[in-house]
Amino acid sequence: MKESAVKKIAVLTSGGDSPGMNAALRAVVRTANYYNIECYGVREGYNGLIHDDFLKMGPRSVKNIINQGGTILKSARSKEFMTKEGRQKAYDNCVRYGIEALVCIGGDGTFTGAKIFNEEFGIKVIGVPGTIDNDIFGTDNTIGFDTALNTAMDAIDKIRDTATSHNRVFFVEVMGRDAGFIALNSGLATGALDILIPERKDSMEELFTNFRNAEKTGKSSSIVVVAEGEKLANIYELAEQTKKEFPDYDIRVAILGHIQRGGSPSCADRVLASRLGFGAVTGLMVGENNVMAGMRSNEIVYTPIEDAIKKHNEINKDLLLISEILAI
Repeated sequence: MKESAVKKIAVLTSGGDSPGMNAALRAVVRTANYYNIECYGVREGYNGLIHDDFLKMGPRSVKNIINQGGTILKSARSKEFMTKEGRQKAYDNCVRYGIEALVCIGGDGTFTGAKIFNEEFGIKVIGVPGTIDNDIFGTDNTIGFDTALNTAMDAIDKIRDTATSHNRVFFVEVMGRDAGFIALNSGLATGALDILIPERKDSMEELFTNFRNAEKTGKSSSIVVVAEGEKLANIYELAEQTKKEFPDYDIRVAILGHIQRGGSPSCADRVLASRLGFGAVTGLMVGENNVMAGMRSNEIVYTPIEDAIKKHNEINKDLLLISEILAI
C-alpha cells in the first residue's frame, strides 16, 4: 500500500455497547500498528476527547479481548460534546496529541457527532457500525446484531419450554429501539405465533385472529415476540387486551432487556468487527473521510456518514411472509 494519508489516529467507542466492539477495537489498533500508524484509545467516547482521557495503544494493549463483550474503552453518551464549547475542547486535545483522524465505533448518535466534528474542525472521521439494533444504512449487519439475536433466540427457546409445559401464552419483548430486526429474526427462528414490529402497522384484531386460528389447529401454547418500539401498544397493554378477549388464556410477559447487549460475541460478530476495524484504518490510509465502513455482499464498502444516519436498513418482507406461513 502506498504511503498513508494519516500518521496518527485515535479510536473510541460511543453510545450503547454491543458485543464485538472490543474485536473492532483490536482490529483498529493492530492494523494501525501493522502500517506504522500511531494509535490512541479514547476512554468513555466523546467525553474522553473533551477531558483528555487518551492512552497510547499497541498490539499488547488489546490482547485477550476479542472474546469479551462490552468495550474496554468504556462508552458514554456525551451531552457536553453536543455543545460547540465541548467540541472545541475535544479539538484542542486532538491537536495536542497530533491526532489526524478518529475511528468512531457506535451507532447513529455516534456518527452524528463525528460528522459535526469533522465539518467544524476538519479532523478526519470514519465510522464503524456497532449496535445490536441493525438499523444503520450501508451495511448488511451491524456489529453485535448476530450475538444479540442468538441471545434472544436462546432465551425464547427456554421460555417456550415453560409455555409448552403449562399451556401458556407468552408475550416476549426484545430490544431494537425503533427497529424490528431482532424481533423479526428471533421470532421466525423460534416459531413465534406472531411478531409485532414498528415497521408494520399491526392491529389487535389481527393478533386475535392469529390466536383463533392457532386454536383451530390445536395449538395449546404460543409465543408472541414484540419489538420494544412497537407502536400498537406496550407489551403489558397487549397482554391485558388479549386477556380480556381470551379470559381462559394463562398469559405471561417476559422482557429480555439488557441481557441482549452483553455476552461474548458470536463468531460472525468477531469476524465482522475484525473486517470493519481493518477497513476503517485502511480506508483512512487511502483518504476516506466522513464515511462509515460497512459490509455489503461480503465486501467492505464505504458509505457517507450522512446517508448512514438519514437512511435506514429495511425489513425483509419475505421474512414477514415466511414467519406468518410457518406459524400455522
